[in-house]
Amino acid sequence: MQIIPAIDIIEGKCVRLTQGNYSQKSVYYDHPLEVALRFEDYGLKRLHLVDLDGAKAGAVKNWKVLEKIAGKTRLVIDFGGGIKTEKDLQIVYDSGAALATIGSLAVKEEAVFSDWLVRYTPERFLLGADVKQEKIAVSGWLETTDIWIYDFIEKYREKGVKQLFCTDVAKDGLLQGPAVSLYKSILSKFPGLELIASGGVSSLSDLDELREAGCTGAIVGKAIYENKISLDELKAF
Repeated sequence: MQIIPAIDIIEGKCVRLTQGNYSQKSVYYDHPLEVALRFEDYGLKRLHLVDLDGAKAGAVKNWKVLEKIAGKTRLVIDFGGGIKTEKDLQIVYDSGAALATIGSLAVKEEAVFSDWLVRYTPERFLLGADVKQEKIAVSGWLETTDIWIYDFIEKYREKGVKQLFCTDVAKDGLLQGPAVSLYKSILSKFPGLELIASGGVSSLSDLDELREAGCTGAIVGKAIYENKISLDELKAF
């Protein structure tokens, strides 16, 4: 199982929100590049980079941060937040992202995303599914749809998507453990899916549970910044 540290960006700074709430914001570092370099120094290979300004504005904003990190590290970066148009998608790839993270667009603009999957190949995308009680949530979790998570996954599996990260909104930013039972349920229905856990990771035992459940990756954010898990521990893991 791969550990994927997260850097969330607001106004060029490294922050974390609690349950996606912009008013519950903690600023951890002024310079995301320094954080990314530290992750690389500790042997981590990937980075989950989220443009929270972009997510709010509906257009990519913090691409310069992406460009800087991609230019100064060898991290495999997935970048998301505000990718709504092909112009945004091109900016993200041109700035050095290996994968574009797509969430709400896959729900609201299915035809657009399906077209991108054909033209850019599914390997260039990381599909994100935010979930509230097994239903898909969109628009920064402000809106819950009636789309069942399993129907959503099945649709995009048929279109070639192999890698998906899933966040249980109820768990995110609370450091109270991940949604292991949800992930087990997803993997029992979709064996072979590259499922990345996201939200709630607070300890090494959480990571052990996720590995045992069959997750291929785990996104870790707040637990690192709040010193619940040290980079030394992650390196050993």
